[in-house]
Amino acid sequence: MSKKKDYINPNLKRGKNFTGTRSYTAQELFDGLKAGDTIDLARAITLIESNNHNQQEQAQALIQKCITTEHNSIRIGITGVPGVGKSTFIETFGMHLIQKGHKVAVLAVDPTSSVTKGSILGDKTRMEQLAKAKNAFIRPSPANDSLGGVTKKTKESILLCETAGYDIILVETVGVGQSETAVHGMVDFFLLLKLAGAGDELQGIKRGIMEMADGLVITKADGDNLNMVSTAMNSFKRALHLYPPKANGWSPKVLSCSALEKTGIQEIAKLIFDYVLFTKENNSFFAKRIDQNKEWFLSTVKNNILDSILLKPDNQKRIAKYLNQIDNNKIAPYSAAIELVKQISYTP
Repeated sequence: MSKKKDYINPNLKRGKNFTGTRSYTAQELFDGLKAGDTIDLARAITLIESNNHNQQEQAQALIQKCITTEHNSIRIGITGVPGVGKSTFIETFGMHLIQKGHKVAVLAVDPTSSVTKGSILGDKTRMEQLAKAKNAFIRPSPANDSLGGVTKKTKESILLCETAGYDIILVETVGVGQSETAVHGMVDFFLLLKLAGAGDELQGIKRGIMEMADGLVITKADGDNLNMVSTAMNSFKRALHLYPPKANGWSPKVLSCSALEKTGIQEIAKLIFDYVLFTKENNSFFAKRIDQNKEWFLSTVKNNILDSILLKPDNQKRIAKYLNQIDNNKIAPYSAAIELVKQISYTP
């Protein structure tokens, strides 16, 4: 038995169990990640996603160990409207990358119900072939109340996967929204999937999401859709010329594919690798990662400050008071918010 296989079954040796009932130190989890143990990777992501304050110190100790480890990876954000075929594309694309010798981790974010707070987390079912692949890891997570179609801990999850030896990280988002910049701010390459013949061409010409895209792919390019796909590609190519050039000098490309027929997949992979080579040669690749880490720091500071303020008992009482007044139409929400901020600002 090889050393790696011997470690991947560590439960009899270290007293671990699959129920996850005992806690693991940051060093134990880190050692498991470095050995490529997918069980420890799943445990580590569960740890950093936990809202239990008692586990946060351990989670941060693990992240600190991971962030000082050298990684040679490509982070790819994949987004598109519901129905564009993200999961089907990711499975076909992921299998193609694995066949080329890569290890692929998929961080798939499922929408969370605003009513029941529940998520289906069905990505492993939708990506059945990829889920069974030896060099693939799929982790579905609920979006909860996070904006942008990613969880608050997606950045940390990417780092854990890289430490575990996955060199391609695919981040699938809920869908295109106003806060899609959250995804763009944590990946190297931002891939936008589009549909042809569904009014998507006009939506795609709008600024914002198109400006962020490093590559645009028209999906479902098969059967009777081929003519519509060709028309859509021309429309999007013309639209891209309306936008100013990217700061890194890259010119986004428009491609098409059929995940079912496995056509166009190799061209998309080449586009992404060409982008990585181009941005590494002009040093914008690592500069972007540094900027992303700085933004990660600032956003974490803002979230922690906000939580530390709003969770104070006195402020909870103030919030409850204003919510009651809003409920009885005694104060406008905006006015209530302004008054609350003033009270919090002057509270020692």
